[in-house]
Amino acid sequence: MRMEGPDREALARCVRKRLLVAGTLVSSTAAALIAVYLLVVFPYDEFDGSVERIVVFAVSALYVAGASVWAIRRGTSMHMPMMDWLRSGRPATDEDRRLVVRLPARGAQITFMCWLVAIPFFTVPAAFIDGHLAVEVATTIFLGALVTSAADFLIAEKLTRPVVALALVESGAPGDAGSLGIGPRLLLTWLLCSGVPILMLALVPTGRHEIEGSEDLLAPVVFVASIALITGFVGTKLATVAVTRPVRALRRAMDELADGDIDVRVAVDDASEIGRLQAGFNAMVDGLREREVLRDLYGRQVGVDVAREALERGTFELGGEEREVSVLFVDVIGSTRLAQRERPGRVVELLNDFFAIVVRVIHEHGGMVNKFEGDAALCVFGAPLPQDDHAARALAAARALRRELDAHVADLDAAIGVAGGAAVAGYVGAQDRFEYTVIGDPVNEASRLTELAKQHACRLLAAADTVDRAGAPEAEHWELDGEVVLRGRDEPTRLAMLAGTEAPAVEAERDIRALS
Repeated sequence: MRMEGPDREALARCVRKRLLVAGTLVSSTAAALIAVYLLVVFPYDEFDGSVERIVVFAVSALYVAGASVWAIRRGTSMHMPMMDWLRSGRPATDEDRRLVVRLPARGAQITFMCWLVAIPFFTVPAAFIDGHLAVEVATTIFLGALVTSAADFLIAEKLTRPVVALALVESGAPGDAGSLGIGPRLLLTWLLCSGVPILMLALVPTGRHEIEGSEDLLAPVVFVASIALITGFVGTKLATVAVTRPVRALRRAMDELADGDIDVRVAVDDASEIGRLQAGFNAMVDGLREREVLRDLYGRQVGVDVAREALERGTFELGGEEREVSVLFVDVIGSTRLAQRERPGRVVELLNDFFAIVVRVIHEHGGMVNKFEGDAALCVFGAPLPQDDHAARALAAARALRRELDAHVADLDAAIGVAGGAAVAGYVGAQDRFEYTVIGDPVNEASRLTELAKQHACRLLAAADTVDRAGAPEAEHWELDGEVVLRGRDEPTRLAMLAGTEAPAVEAERDIRALS
């Protein structure tokens, strides 16, 4: 949640205005209801005259007006730190966060003080009339203080949420910022909705010297019950919204996260347990996002299958296991001359286009690009996941790769060699730095076949044993092309090339001598 200077200042003015208006309306409405209760609904005999009632109403109105002016002045002073912070445009400090989070509680304290001062203001004159009247006035005003302060807090807590969200956006978990938790808020709701109205009903029969009949109780009971219904609905609505709104937002965010959106966030606009849940959810998403980035980077380094297997196993162990694999080796021809002929940026561009095709074709055929070696790439089929048809996959990938390179990277010439057999696949290196690789005779044989393929017109050679292992229908695309003793090997390798292509005009002995 980021806001520019004008928006922050507008938010400050809006929140301050709403807080002052809401606090004044709540207190004024409560005072009017209490006056109606004492003077109209259930009056004392001493107030039967209209003059006395008018005087009491006038005094009450004057007190409410004076108390409202004082409360507004105190509220304005209390809101100034919030205004200064929002106008400055700077990130919230810990002190700013504490002040903003405590605004509802401080506003409720101001309201409660206004009502407490009203108790002696109205009780002392009532005591000269009747002692019971003084007790009832004091009790009624005190109960009104509780209800009004609770309502003021719940309303202010809702109105200040946008500012609280802005204050907490850079702080992570709200911590102990001085806000009431869910339990105290629900207790305030109970006080507003049930506690005070029920207590007033209980005090009705004991609040008068004489009650001639049940009809005398009808008016006060109906009045108090009506107030209880209204305040109960409003208080319960405020408490419900305060809890369910962020919970619904969390649920929607979790649904989006389950659908794969790792950029989802929820606004931290509460400093209670709910705010801790909001901040905890955001921290969890941040961790998942970081893990996904690491997973992606790791997958790009070692291959998606290797990364998935490692993450599922949860551990890395140096060493490997013997696997039947097929290896495809592809190498650029004349890279030294290319570097001399082209500018460095153009060379990198050509190599990136070259490797992009290699990666795409290998992945399409279920293989893994194990590593890049300068201008060459080592690709493996049958590891880390076993594949019964790894030979057919490797040969099909070699044919497709040959077509794609000829069609899309005409400025680069590359040779491809394919071989298969038993190899060791696993993690090689040290505990602090290791990599997944394949080691064994098929790797060496594929590399040597790639060197030999550079002298063939089709630029693609495969070991005939690998073609035999692939079987039909893949073997139909290949034909035998003699045998040769490759460098570093004692036994001759039977060669296979694409069917329909011609061998180079070079004698076999020359090939053998060049590679021996």
